[in-house]
Amino acid sequence: MDLKDAKREINPGDHRNDGSLILGKPLPALHDAEGNEVPESLPPIVDAHVHLFPEVFFRAIWRWFDQFGWPIRYKLKSAEVLEFLLARGLSHIVGLHYAHKPGVARKQNSHMIRLCRKFAQLSGAATVFPGEKDAKKILADGFRDGLCGVKLHSHVQCFDMDSEGMHEIYRVCMEHDKPLVMHVGREPRSPASKCDSYLLCSAAQLEKVIRGYPELKVCVPHLGGDEFKAYQRLIRDYDNLWLDTTMTLAGYMQGFSGPPLEEMRVDRIMYGSDFPQLPYAWDRELKKLSELGLSRESLRLILNQNAIEFFSIKGFQESG
Repeated sequence: MDLKDAKREINPGDHRNDGSLILGKPLPALHDAEGNEVPESLPPIVDAHVHLFPEVFFRAIWRWFDQFGWPIRYKLKSAEVLEFLLARGLSHIVGLHYAHKPGVARKQNSHMIRLCRKFAQLSGAATVFPGEKDAKKILADGFRDGLCGVKLHSHVQCFDMDSEGMHEIYRVCMEHDKPLVMHVGREPRSPASKCDSYLLCSAAQLEKVIRGYPELKVCVPHLGGDEFKAYQRLIRDYDNLWLDTTMTLAGYMQGFSGPPLEEMRVDRIMYGSDFPQLPYAWDRELKKLSELGLSRESLRLILNQNAIEFFSIKGFQESG
């Protein structure tokens, strides 16, 4: 794909269907009540999608969301994020981040390594900018220092899943037996982004990756949003694909909820919150999960066992 095509301007109103989430103006905050601890009815919880950045990166992200996304309710530094969630009863956290340009990944990975050394209940992912110089070594160094996988975000990094830079990342993940979390669902599409996610991202393109690299473990956040039915089929057909639930259970964005979880392959779905980048209460989706009527075994898979398997979490402790 020619990235010049993907980087064309998107105007508010270009794309109007139930999957259009951000059309040039911020969505509202919800002022829903929050609990002081996780719902008692739930098994131990691994949050597989928590953002952890150095403060300067967090502040830039907050400015972007305030202008184009939604009001972030929890503007916390990385250590405060972890302390907040662990104090409320989460058992383990997977920290994710992404490099918005070449040359910053090492700083971000070092920040994550320091957090992992301070918090035993944290498994942190590495990041890299696809195609940047020494990308393979950046990741190998992060893995050597204990990072548990790789996180990428196509909407921010504007990568083509079939580019040579991406194939290099697939290979290095396989060489080190590390999983890859990629935001390659099409939504939320934004005119403020540098590229058109509808041109870069699709379930069909992701299928080529997981079919071509059958030993590469891949997770697509947001249940693949917005191509929910397509991703429902993909996790049925491919054992190397997982999805996380991030923001799909909250009832916050129109058209942004997948099929009922009981109709999906529950051994390939992980709970993720997207904390702290939320416009609603930290436990909103956990409350929703507790009300779905899922079996205890399905809840155990979604809330801890699938993430333990995907990220190879060792020594899982059931309480913080």
